[in-house]
Amino acid sequence: QVHLVESEGGLVQPGGSLRLSCTVFGLVYNPFIMGWYRQAPGNERRLVASITRGGFTEYEDSVKGRFTVSRDNVQNTVSLQMNSLKPEDTAVYYCHLLTSPPSWGQGTQVTVSS
Repeated sequence: QVHLVESEGGLVQPGGSLRLSCTVFGLVYNPFIMGWYRQAPGNERRLVASITRGGFTEYEDSVKGRFTVSRDNVQNTVSLQMNSLKPEDTAVYYCHLLTSPPSWGQGTQVTVSS
């Protein structure tokens, strides 16, 4: 059974940085796509960033230039480096794997506030 373990989020001041990581257990192959979604209160869960096995990345427009997604195909991990954080980045962040069915982490709260 696939199990995703995310690192803790936290409280960050505007302009600060935070790195999230997600370790995959129970999977014997590298998923084609790994990534991160986020969900703010009252909003739908939305894709933040994704990365293919070959390293092709995609980002939500609002995070381009600020967030960087990366993966380690040996360790089967995916990370999200978040810089220049804004209050509107406040959300629960979820690690996601494009498996069948899709796999999700438990979610980790990121709060950007002074």
